[in-house]
Amino acid sequence: MKKYLIIGCSILFFACNDGDLQIETVDFDSIETVQSCNDISATTENVLFKINGDEALILNLPSGLLKNEVSTTEIESIIPGNSQISYRIFSETVTSSYFCDSPPPLTPIVLEEIEAEAGSIFVTTTTEDDITYTHNIQLSGITFLNENGSRITDLQVNEFGTVTTTVD
Repeated sequence: MKKYLIIGCSILFFACNDGDLQIETVDFDSIETVQSCNDISATTENVLFKINGDEALILNLPSGLLKNEVSTTEIESIIPGNSQISYRIFSETVTSSYFCDSPPPLTPIVLEEIEAEAGSIFVTTTTEDDITYTHNIQLSGITFLNENGSRITDLQVNEFGTVTTTVD
């Protein structure tokens, strides 16, 4: 009888396999600071990033997406397209020097980098003095697929943040 009980428990134990499903969370809404290595400009490509410990969300915006003019509607940039969003996981806590130093430091090491497969970037621009323009950047429907083809779920990056540009 013990033999049948052990066999039955073994079958149940090994039959309940989650398929190595790994659900990850990408949460950058709580990080308010949007960083950049260079001055943000309406006339050049801009690389913006947010850091959350050992994770980073990197946004490449094409020249002309941020405009030094008030927008009456949201300006949309489709992904994939001219804009790109990358999610990186590092071996340890990362700082802005990783992105801004040339050459970049050897550590931390990028453990995984995932490019967004779909989504939209929305930019709304306001001004108070016709010299400084404030750009509110929002993300919508961003889809990351990891190397196994699994979609990263529970994506919390709706509000990317606010950046400013000035008229030269």
